[in-house]
Amino acid sequence: MRIESLSQIPKLYQTQAISRPQKTGSVKAADMVQISSIGKDFQTAKAAVAASPDIRTDVTAPIKAKLESGSYQVDAESFAEKLMQKYSEMR
Repeated sequence: MRIESLSQIPKLYQTQAISRPQKTGSVKAADMVQISSIGKDFQTAKAAVAASPDIRTDVTAPIKAKLESGSYQVDAESFAEKLMQKYSEMR
């Protein structure tokens, strides 16, 4: 190995510059979002659910009045039948 060649090694690394591509002109790209018809239907349904009240007072008000007056009666046989029906539906 020659000593003169060692002094040329740093020169090799200095001359190898990374060339980067230059931008030619300006490209304007725009992002777009498209919502499918199913997505729009879902959005409409979600808005309707959010706008509706959590408690239906037209159903609960008469029951509440009967409870407060003490006149609310539950038929045990009817309750048991409905309970068993729901149980069998779950199985």
